[in-house]
Amino acid sequence: MALTGIAAVGMVVAQGALAPGAARSAPAIGYGGPVAVAPGVSYRSFTVTASHGLTRGHLVVAELNNPHVTVDLLTPGAVAARAKVTAMADARDAIAAVNGDFFDISETQHPGVEATGASSGPAIASGRPLKAAVPDGQRFGPALPPGTSARDVIGVGPAGTGRLDRLTLEGAVDTPGGRLRLDGLNQYAVPVDGVGAFTTKWGAVSRARAACGTDVVRGAPCTTDTYEVTVRKGRVVSTSDVLGSGPIAAGTVVLVGREKGASALRALRPGDRAALGYRLRSRRGPLVFAVGGMPVLRARTPLDGLDDRTAATRTGAGIGGHGHRLYLVTLNGAAESDAGLTLAELARLLKDMGADEAVNLDGGGSSTLATRGPGDQTVVVRNRPPGSFERAVANGIGVFVRR
Repeated sequence: MALTGIAAVGMVVAQGALAPGAARSAPAIGYGGPVAVAPGVSYRSFTVTASHGLTRGHLVVAELNNPHVTVDLLTPGAVAARAKVTAMADARDAIAAVNGDFFDISETQHPGVEATGASSGPAIASGRPLKAAVPDGQRFGPALPPGTSARDVIGVGPAGTGRLDRLTLEGAVDTPGGRLRLDGLNQYAVPVDGVGAFTTKWGAVSRARAACGTDVVRGAPCTTDTYEVTVRKGRVVSTSDVLGSGPIAAGTVVLVGREKGASALRALRPGDRAALGYRLRSRRGPLVFAVGGMPVLRARTPLDGLDDRTAATRTGAGIGGHGHRLYLVTLNGAAESDAGLTLAELARLLKDMGADEAVNLDGGGSSTLATRGPGDQTVVVRNRPPGSFERAVANGIGVFVRR
């Protein structure tokens, strides 16, 4: 199967910051032969020499205008949980997959508080909002480029057109004392003075992490000024000064408040009405799939402020072909020690492959790309040596072919 939308042109090589107008060399991307995964989906390996040496990677291209090709979020079954990309892909019968967003690994920052494993950015799965974004200062991953946010996502709309967008939580709780603004949804960090909602989709992990850090300092101490209210079918059924854990039953929502948000929740009593409503508002229309990612490319232009010195194993996702083509890229797992790409190089690589806009996803030991060919029963990891460790991650991007 011919792999469309790939220009075997040079990726600009970075040797650190250059003066404005300075020339850069542009070695060619070397592609392996394309492998047809399924109609509308292809896989191939590639090599490119960048600032830190020869880098090997893997590319999946999905034609989103093919009526049989769809994309959706892969999850472990709960927001506060982790699983291997291969396990999540096989559970959903995906034919290709990569790891997704950066996630909470804060055990050392807040001793005694359970790390949740939840992702940093927003997420939409099968057309339904799953979670909102943590405050920018609470996210994991590289520093955000100017003008970007933890609320940025890569997603696909109802018509099968992909794009970068931004998802902002809008919600409120109507109570006898008035309307309380909702500041969080199934996220590991609630904003200072805020109120967050946790649904059955959160999972069984403790909600204590929600009161740790500030909006600008992730490692700041946890506040003890907290309050929790359990709401079932629109009525308060219990309250607590201690943030709890354990599964949340269907039809039940746990409201978590910190500082001023805790004070507002303390006014509620069992039996009080507490009607909750929320949505994830996008800038560019509805999305049926979305996962958090750090923008690195817009309008075929790498963003200002991208790190052009630190190379690492990277995972990226891009959109091209007027929104009709999805690019999924990972580098070989061994690249972390001696090669890899900088963020600026990742942006240029995705541009040279044909993407118009793109995001950086979780990298390093999380980087995983897997595909399943015709007749295969399970997906196979492409970017790691046989037998190497596959990290459990918070979510992933799955590509599906329905006949």
